[in-house]
Amino acid sequence: MVHSLHSHSGDHCAHAIGKLEDIIERAVELGFETYGMTEHMPRSREQDLYPEEVEARMSTADTLRMFREFYAHARSLQAKYKGRIALLVGMETENIHAGTIDEIRAIRVECPVDYLVGSVHHVHGFPIDYDKEGFARLEAFLVERELGIPAGQPLTAEQRRAGTEAAFHAYFDAQYELIRQLRPTVVGHFDLINMFRIDHPLTEATLAKIDRNIDAIVEYGGLVEINSQGWRKGLPGPHPQREIIQRMIPRGVRFCLSDDSHGPLAVATAYRRVHDYLAEVGIHQVFFPKLAADGSLTIESLPNVLSHPFWDNKELDD
Repeated sequence: MVHSLHSHSGDHCAHAIGKLEDIIERAVELGFETYGMTEHMPRSREQDLYPEEVEARMSTADTLRMFREFYAHARSLQAKYKGRIALLVGMETENIHAGTIDEIRAIRVECPVDYLVGSVHHVHGFPIDYDKEGFARLEAFLVERELGIPAGQPLTAEQRRAGTEAAFHAYFDAQYELIRQLRPTVVGHFDLINMFRIDHPLTEATLAKIDRNIDAIVEYGGLVEINSQGWRKGLPGPHPQREIIQRMIPRGVRFCLSDDSHGPLAVATAYRRVHDYLAEVGIHQVFFPKLAADGSLTIESLPNVLSHPFWDNKELDD
């Protein structure tokens, strides 16, 4: 089944737009057979709220309320659209601080989602995908900690590279802990850390951490999403980047597809490019979770994905 396993809506996410049901209607129109409704997990610390949430005077309690509302709404849509499209209800994770993983376990007890999208959006408490200025603050923090250079002092190019390298290492370490402890069904935007530093080379030290994480995913049978939002963000391709994909394929990684939509108009973002990308890197089979009657998940495959009639839809976004 052609699918996307990662999405957000303005109903339940402060940085998304549009209604969740409109997203589902658009997915049906475009011919998706499986679609994942996911939302960000609640956060427990005020310092982890995003600027748009602060501007809206949201609290951590509001993030919990929003997730509870999302869960109830998504379950109702799952029942409403049964027979038209296979909808899955998921949660996108964080790994911000020492207590985050326990918080994920707790919210899953209250809101037993069908699956997790295992994502990391912060390093040492700094958001890594919000803006370039925030990423530069992370680099300065790491340079101060690693090299003893006081915060606020302009960094040389070499010092900035050292900060970037330290950020990459910390990101993949945080991702590894998430993978190891939670075994998420889907690993979200595997290399999100490169969003503002796409020119930073993957060093041998970083590649060793990447390989460790890949092997951990393969060991329990997780799926790695090919996240098409990379193109929308101005990157040369989706997450993961080609260099990483080329390390994943021979290790036996199973891939799934995600548009990471943040509104109805973003459903199937760049999916026509996804088709070409799959062909270029040699991926001819993708995988997706399927919900059984008893609520359990099985992982199904879509062989010969490149010849699926879905790709003939002229409405697909380039």
